[in-house]
Amino acid sequence: MGKIRVLVVDDAVVFRRLVSEELSKDPDLEVVGTAANGRLALQKMTHVNPDLVILDLEMPEMDGLQTLTELRKLYPRLPVLMFSALTERGAAATLDALALGATGYFTKPAGSGSLDASLEVIRTQLIPEIKAVWAAVQAKNTTKPVENAPRTASPSKLGIWPRPAYPEVEVVVIGSSTGGPNALAEVFSHLPADFPVPILLVQHMPPMFTRLLAERLTAEHRLKAQEGVSGAELHPGEVWVAPGNHHMIVVRNGTQTRLLLHQDPPENSCRPAVDVLFRSAAKVFGSGVLAVVLTGMGQDGLRGCEAIREAGGQIIVQDEATSVVWGMPGFVARAGLADRVLPLQRLGDEIVQRVGRRVGRNVR
Repeated sequence: MGKIRVLVVDDAVVFRRLVSEELSKDPDLEVVGTAANGRLALQKMTHVNPDLVILDLEMPEMDGLQTLTELRKLYPRLPVLMFSALTERGAAATLDALALGATGYFTKPAGSGSLDASLEVIRTQLIPEIKAVWAAVQAKNTTKPVENAPRTASPSKLGIWPRPAYPEVEVVVIGSSTGGPNALAEVFSHLPADFPVPILLVQHMPPMFTRLLAERLTAEHRLKAQEGVSGAELHPGEVWVAPGNHHMIVVRNGTQTRLLLHQDPPENSCRPAVDVLFRSAAKVFGSGVLAVVLTGMGQDGLRGCEAIREAGGQIIVQDEATSVVWGMPGFVARAGLADRVLPLQRLGDEIVQRVGRRVGRNVR
């Protein structure tokens, strides 16, 4: 297989050169072009024919969102990784980009020492993600996609909660990373306002991004989502998102079950980490845990799923065909830990089926 051909689009000359030089040092990558704005990038596409585009969000003439919109019209399957500022404006724009079809994103370090920090991001995050995304694209091109079952209306949307044929579920825990925000949106579109148990989720994101993610889930779907807060008591139908740079766990305090945040060392190079949340849920809820592992790079969630399986809980994961990167769910599936491996479009209804109706039951 030849080198991965990359087009770098950024209006900052220094940063454009920095990214290009670092990528070019890797024997598997080739920078086939650079552009200072989206308009120039679109003009270069047919000439350089990239396998993947790295796209800045804030640029003159044509910004990242406008460029991404045009790229998706012309090249709907082309992987696009966004570079965004670690600001509230940058976080909001990043979520907009993901909703428009960006494959993933990375944040530009700012302030003193930003050059060294940028090099670290490029070497330890961007380059591995480029390779993982491209490997996923290649795998999908050579693997026959799973045929999805015909879509039917969710029982909960019809006002009918199924009688569960599964062990009683007391909490749903979700882990996701690359491609996760869009996958979460699809899953949450199937969950009703009277969802009968709490939902706890880890999406690999920095601070501020996780708060905005929670706000968007609340605004666009029927459940209330918010960032985790130490000491918060769990109630049915509430969604708690692990804050960026904090692990989130559940603890039992007498008759109450509460959240606890901490900043112990990262696991799987992640904080928050899925494994940390999943292990705590297995310890507190045992067989009452339903774990869901969505698209993401790496294997965060594997050890946590082992703990959930040992405790008698249930595990469902997203399939390879609908995952942006089949890392996290793939590790769980290949380890034989998943009860079911399903297309993204069927996961929400599967959660509803497995939880069943227990409205009004507090988590004690």
